[in-house]
Amino acid sequence: MTTELLTDIRDGVLVMTLNRPAARNAMNRSLSHEVAAALDLLEQRADLRAAILTGAGGHFCSGMDLKAFVRGEMPQVEGRGFGGLTSRPPAKPLIAAVEGYALAGGFEMVLACDLVIASREAAFGLPEVKRGLAATAGGLIRLPQRIPYHVAMQYVLTGDLLPATRAYELGLVNALTAPGASLDTALALAHRMIQNGPLALIAAKRVVRESRDWSEDEALERQGCYTDAVLASDDGKEGARAFAEKRPPVWKGA
Repeated sequence: MTTELLTDIRDGVLVMTLNRPAARNAMNRSLSHEVAAALDLLEQRADLRAAILTGAGGHFCSGMDLKAFVRGEMPQVEGRGFGGLTSRPPAKPLIAAVEGYALAGGFEMVLACDLVIASREAAFGLPEVKRGLAATAGGLIRLPQRIPYHVAMQYVLTGDLLPATRAYELGLVNALTAPGASLDTALALAHRMIQNGPLALIAAKRVVRESRDWSEDEALERQGCYTDAVLASDDGKEGARAFAEKRPPVWKGA
């Protein structure tokens, strides 16, 4: 990998840092492929239980690199979408740690994450309409699922900035931090999550993400496709034993 994406493993958590600070971490083709490769690593390695996506230089991501776009370069990865993420987020938990701007495709990458930690001074937005473009990496679909319809429509149609403080009020942001502290807060949250069973985390995430399209009549039956294997797993039995024996569980991921 080049230095456009910095990766660091911290006690089972993969930290991915977009590293184009001079361009406010605007996404180009090479960076997109590096993110996709890092997510492949996350999926493949059993010792990696969760991931954090953040940006260097005081900003998360300003979206697509427009200079590269004019040259005909698209920051897409086949099968994974914009930034190597938006079309196929990982099965394991992914947290966005946001400082500064998360705009356009950068905001769409945030919306593809499972949890969002943001500096009080951060700001989000889908300004594509201001440039005669469209947010095609999931923002127009995911934002109205996260916040009230009319509020989402206001930000979609005006392209205005959504301050992190307002995003927190709307439930889009899990926690606000002092400037520069979003990554540490995200790491603390990730390490709390990965104390839990790895199979259970993956199954729970999958049911939550997919069940919005299920009818009430079929929901309980369909979730069993993912949860039955967890209940029958060695980890499921280990969790029960550990509780009865008043000790921390030792997960095997099986």
